[in-house]
Amino acid sequence: MRSVRIAPGSRGRERPARVPPAPGPRALPWLAGVAAVYAFAQLVLVVPGTGLGWDETVYVSQVDPRAPAAFFSAPRARGVTFLAAPVTALTSSTGVLRVWLAALSGCGLFVSLWVWRRLLPVFVLVGAGGLFCGLWVTLFYGPQVMPNLWVAFGALCATGCFLRAVRDGSDRRARTGLLVAVAFTALMRPGDAVALVLPLAGAALAVRAWRRPAVLAALAAGVALGGAEWVVEAYVRYGGPAARLHRAGEIQGGWGLRLALGHHVRALQGRTLCRPCDVSWRHPLTAAWWFALPVLTAGGLVTAARRRCLPEVAVPVLVAVCLAVPYQLLDYAAPRFLLPVYALLALPVALVLTAVAATTVRPPPARGVVRPLGATVLALALLVHVGVQYKVLEKVVSRSGDSRDAFARVVGELHRLGVRPPCIVSGTEAVRIAFRAGCASRQTSGHDGSITAAELVAAAGRHPVAVVVSAGRATPAYARGWHAEPLPPLPGEPAGLRVHLSVPPASGGPRRS
Repeated sequence: MRSVRIAPGSRGRERPARVPPAPGPRALPWLAGVAAVYAFAQLVLVVPGTGLGWDETVYVSQVDPRAPAAFFSAPRARGVTFLAAPVTALTSSTGVLRVWLAALSGCGLFVSLWVWRRLLPVFVLVGAGGLFCGLWVTLFYGPQVMPNLWVAFGALCATGCFLRAVRDGSDRRARTGLLVAVAFTALMRPGDAVALVLPLAGAALAVRAWRRPAVLAALAAGVALGGAEWVVEAYVRYGGPAARLHRAGEIQGGWGLRLALGHHVRALQGRTLCRPCDVSWRHPLTAAWWFALPVLTAGGLVTAARRRCLPEVAVPVLVAVCLAVPYQLLDYAAPRFLLPVYALLALPVALVLTAVAATTVRPPPARGVVRPLGATVLALALLVHVGVQYKVLEKVVSRSGDSRDAFARVVGELHRLGVRPPCIVSGTEAVRIAFRAGCASRQTSGHDGSITAAELVAAAGRHPVAVVVSAGRATPAYARGWHAEPLPPLPGEPAGLRVHLSVPPASGGPRRS
């Protein structure tokens, strides 16, 4: 029987007591099931046929012993490379790497939800996991070598551990989990870790009962431990953290008072990177859930207040807002940036939807007529949402497969022309072409500038150098006397490509530019 509490002066009216979470053992099969379905969906819908993206190639090249490392720019952190390293040390297969990360992301989802089993009912956690994993962006980035999903898991886990630690000062496991989760997040993306820790520390200081020095120490230690590698590299390569942050700001277009909400909305159509984000908004239905998110979040807060579990919902919402703010200061957008926000807001959304579902299934007698209509509307809305997410995911995965095939054709042509390791590739899409060809990628200008033109010409005397140029673009001055050959087109380069070779092609007659 559910317990109730009579408030003084309520004249006998019952006030709902705080909804007790399901016992831990009961949560295990449900949460494990959600994680297993998430991993399985990736294996079926995403893993087959997808190739490495540009950012992924940069990360994988850092730990793949079969190819030189690509230029590692200031905004990046090396955390996600540690997840890929065990597989890349054994094989160059992208498929094996995808399967490994799909399984690992399923485990990450399970752990981040398991932390919450003593805070919210199990079916709320199951609903939150299902809603978060039902997004195309969550499915697509599950098996990808990208840090944002792992930041989402770290933030969700850290927030749950924080709430448990501030409520029970004797819960050492929660404090340890908080430290580890924050350190993990900082290892993935130090900036996101700072945005995570600030609202948690603020909440701990603002609520008198939560002022526990051990919790604040765990937050500080987590940031310090996880961000140590980034700081050390900043001193070694960039002249210190301040210089690295300044350089990162330059690469990301600078920081300013912008409102990137429109960019994020348009990117939900299936753009993995919207930069510049001047695309038209052709499919508004893809963002319907995005506009419903604030309303459902508010509903979750109201429901939590009525059920006397407001802190369990308000703190995740506060953290989500703080994590979202930095990405509104950029002049571009990518759906993966807000994955931590979606993971945290899935909790209040799941709470209000489970409350609505319970009302439609067993409403009060006076509202019995509403039951079939409410249940039908809710079911149809969720069905349409899942269908839209699947269609967008299908388009993104198909585009990734086409890109993989196109790069394979370009690399095959370069190999035919005699570009083999040790070699250097520069110019258009040099990172992905070089990695697949087993070459080093070097640029003479731009954000990834890592070699001068004179150094590149000198290297051409020792190894094959290939400079890839988009059709219609001018040939770099240092390569104008080199042999030119056409290359198969790549996505985003409909006019085609040409390559300027520092040595005569191995077969076929050269054509001079």
